[in-house]
Amino acid sequence: MGDKKTIIVFSGDMDKVMASLIIANGAAAMGSEVTMFFTFWGLNTLRKAQKIKVKKDFMEKMFGFMMPRGAEKLGLSKMHFGGMGAKMMKSIMKKKNVNTLPELIESAQMMGVKMIACTMSMDVMGIREEELIDGVEFAGVASYLGEADEANVNLFI
Repeated sequence: MGDKKTIIVFSGDMDKVMASLIIANGAAAMGSEVTMFFTFWGLNTLRKAQKIKVKKDFMEKMFGFMMPRGAEKLGLSKMHFGGMGAKMMKSIMKKKNVNTLPELIESAQMMGVKMIACTMSMDVMGIREEELIDGVEFAGVASYLGEADEANVNLFI
């Protein structure tokens, strides 16, 4: 096993995604090879903020409508209060000079963190490649497991 870390980002909660990105950035800064595998609700982190015109069936359109579009729109796992909790958290983060989720994503990408979108989850949730941010790879669980087999740390968040 080498100095490699893998993180499955299953949650679409702002605080959990933030934790996964802070860990990924920290590991990459320490010289580790890092792979993040975004699946199910975690995929919302990678969605572009603007609506992208793509052909979808009714159910896929409904999923797209109900899910947050991008990292800036994620809510908290606790004390969400209809969006007020996330706004309060962002305000405190700004005062304390804590990076935003988009900044953490950009930093991770600049340090070479591999971000993989789960293609099976994309199919189930009606998310198209064009709807995700640049720099994301697309693969299935076998690719993640191949990465995990070589890693000395595997996290599920």
